[in-house]
Amino acid sequence: IGLLTFWFAALVTSAAGAFVLTSATFTDGGVLPRRTSNSPPPNPNCVGNNISPQLSWKDPPSGTKSYAFTVVDPEGYGGVGVIHWVAYGISVDVTSFAEGEVSKASPKYVGGKSTEGVGYYSGPCTPAGPPHHYIFRIIATDLDPKALPPGLTFNDLQAKLAGHTKGAAALVGLFARPEVN
Repeated sequence: IGLLTFWFAALVTSAAGAFVLTSATFTDGGVLPRRTSNSPPPNPNCVGNNISPQLSWKDPPSGTKSYAFTVVDPEGYGGVGVIHWVAYGISVDVTSFAEGEVSKASPKYVGGKSTEGVGYYSGPCTPAGPPHHYIFRIIATDLDPKALPPGLTFNDLQAKLAGHTKGAAALVGLFARPEVN
C-alpha cells in the first residue's frame, strides 16, 4: 500500500504543478506500441523489440539539480509489481530521451537495477489477459547528478530520494500481449 501511495502522490504532484512529462510514442492512458515490449526469448510473453518510448519533460520545479526515472508495472507478478527501469543522475540539461535511447546504457543517466537486474529500459512482457498499466515517472531532485552510486534498486532509490524531491510527473501506458500464434 505504501508503494501505491508513493506512485499516486507522484501523479497528483504532476497534475497540480507545471512539471510535465510527454511522449511522442504514446499518449497518457494510451496503448504502448508492440515495439516497446521486451523481445523474446526466453520469456514467451515478450513480443516486441524492446525499443524504449520517446520521452520529453519541461518546466521542472525551482531548485531542480537532477532527475530520476522509474517505469513500474504495478500488476506484474500477480500484483506484486515489476520494476522495468530505474535511472537517476540525469542532468537538468537533459530534457528528453529519443525513442530507443534508453534501451541500452547511456552516459545521460546512471543505471539502477530493474526487477530483471539491468540498468536500462526493459519493456513489457505482459501475460495473456487484461492490459497492465506501465507508470513512467520522472522525479525532479535537488541532488547533484553524481550524488548516487550506480545499481540502486527501486526501493534503494526511494530511500535515497527522501527529503530531496522537488516534484514529479508521470505518464501511464497500457500494454496487453497480443494473441501470438
